Amino acid sequence: MDQVVLNRVFTQDYLDTLLPREISDQFFEALYGDASDGAYDIRLEFISSNDKRIILAFNLIKRPGKCLVCSLTYGLPNVFSRHPLINISGMIKKIQEKGIKIKNWRLGETEEQTSSFHTIPFYLYLE
Repeated sequence: MDQVVLNRVFTQDYLDTLLPREISDQFFEALYGDASDGAYDIRLEFISSNDKRIILAFNLIKRPGKCLVCSLTYGLPNVFSRHPLINISGMIKKIQEKGIKIKNWRLGETEEQTSSFHTIPFYLYLE
């Protein structure tokens, strides 16, 4: 896949359509019954790409007054992979509608960048 095409497709605006900002509150509402109990906001980010794969990341950004380190983010790849609000299969379908052929995908392990910012790599393997 042409790098210019990928850079044009994977803008932050487009990624925000795949994972709208309100999903964070909806996720915590479903998980805890109250969105204000959520310790972080979830945002999708483009990291890099080559002719074999695209790397995105789910960024977990600490909310003011909350503890990201205390919120058990290490189990999230397993939760995100199947949670209907995160809807990875829906994301894949929307990306494929842009002409990008995805063979398969996987989530990496949670990476603690700082105490207030964790990431979960999202690998898209291309056909």
